[in-house]
Amino acid sequence: MVLFWILASTFLVSLISLAGIFTLAIKDNLLHKILFCLIGFSAGALIGTAFLHILPEALENNKSSTVFSYLIFGIIIFFLLERYLHWRHCHEHGPCKTHAFTYLNLMGDGFHNLIDGMVIAASFVVSFKLGLVTTLAIILHEIPQELGDFAVLVYGGFTKKKALLFNFASALMAVIGALAGYFLTDLGRCFANFILPFTAGGFIYIATSDLIPELHKENDLKRSTAAFFAFLLGIALMALAKNFLPG
Repeated sequence: MVLFWILASTFLVSLISLAGIFTLAIKDNLLHKILFCLIGFSAGALIGTAFLHILPEALENNKSSTVFSYLIFGIIIFFLLERYLHWRHCHEHGPCKTHAFTYLNLMGDGFHNLIDGMVIAASFVVSFKLGLVTTLAIILHEIPQELGDFAVLVYGGFTKKKALLFNFASALMAVIGALAGYFLTDLGRCFANFILPFTAGGFIYIATSDLIPELHKENDLKRSTAAFFAFLLGIALMALAKNFLPG
């Protein structure tokens, strides 16, 4: 019965990735204006998630030198992956219609969802009540982040339907993480010790190397200012989630 609740909860969390479906009825011109602000929001959410959620949790059970080594490793790997993806899509196939950072974002979010699944499984193993509270906290945390992820994919060149499909596929990594957390508790804990700071490194790289530079390309003062405040809002919401939501 515990496994049922674990799988049901992680699948429910995965469905949050389809929040972007509400944008299908929005006209493209209006959507692109909204997306630019969501890019700022997503950059802030990634920074906030990395520094306020992932790294503090990683530092609780590991030496700081180990955590930051894995974080640097994550930045290096994401840098190399982006160079490879950029070369493969833009050099071999002509001008890029889809930016490489879209695939990096999917990869980083997939790792993050994997950890969420492990956390949900561990919580339900302890108690049913803790499992429900943890699932609710993750849902409230994921809603703004998944909207930001959808915006990154569409802004980077995905169609809206393709962005929804790929974002949902990435979200289903939570189910895999939940199964690993339930059946391989000790192995899952060791894997999480590495993947947490590694994912944080990926999030920091995507936000600072790809998304924030996109914001600097905007010359219109009003749109630029709106995107900056959206960036601050992304950080603020992650801070509120850290301080006021049960973990």
